[in-house]
Amino acid sequence: MPDPSDLSLVRQCELLKVARSSFYYEPQPPSEEELTLLRLIDQQYLKTPFYGSRRMTVALRQQGYLVNRKRVQRLMRQLGIEAIYPKPRLSQGHPEHQVYPYRLRNLAVIESNQVWCTDITYLPVLKGHFYLVA
Repeated sequence: MPDPSDLSLVRQCELLKVARSSFYYEPQPPSEEELTLLRLIDQQYLKTPFYGSRRMTVALRQQGYLVNRKRVQRLMRQLGIEAIYPKPRLSQGHPEHQVYPYRLRNLAVIESNQVWCTDITYLPVLKGHFYLVA
């Protein structure tokens, strides 16, 4: 049986299907500037969770940090945060759901407690959202 040390490093990488550059790569810890930017983005997000990468970039530039939008997008992804806003097609009904007729169309509402109504709305808060039903 051949000794594994007899195989060259090139051959070992070929057998394992690993690029030699990956074998030699040593990950670097994040720089102080990177950690500062992450902290600032997190603080700004807690104040204004509706800021996307464009507005967040402007906010960081106003504080004197030269960053571009792609870097801010990467850092926001790294933190796992995204802007809170109503997404497209939020209120689309399901095609199989029944559509109920509007029964108040020809009704004259002339006294209190004759008709009742309910509504639901989406309210964003610092750590997510909640629904308000009235």
